[in-house]
Amino acid sequence: MFDEYNASAFATDDTIGGRISLARDALSMSVEDASRIVGITSETWRNWENDRSAPRANQLDRIAGALQVSLAWLLSGRGMGPDWDQLGTGRTHSSWLH
Repeated sequence: MFDEYNASAFATDDTIGGRISLARDALSMSVEDASRIVGITSETWRNWENDRSAPRANQLDRIAGALQVSLAWLLSGRGMGPDWDQLGTGRTHSSWLH
């Protein structure tokens, strides 16, 4: 079972790429949808999630907004993180693309 406390502790020690991946997964959002929202390629998004590269400072606010997390959480793992109650609900996010 997914435990919010453990996820929070994990996110604090994780990398920015790991937090990007964690938040996207919590929304059941595809890499393609997330990258389209932020205005980058899917390859760039995957590179971020795999810590092959990092987002530029001017992209961080858009990423946080798309993933519904605070900028502080995205950068440090502290602050408003993913809504774990939505994890695994199968919600679709086509409305994000409009």
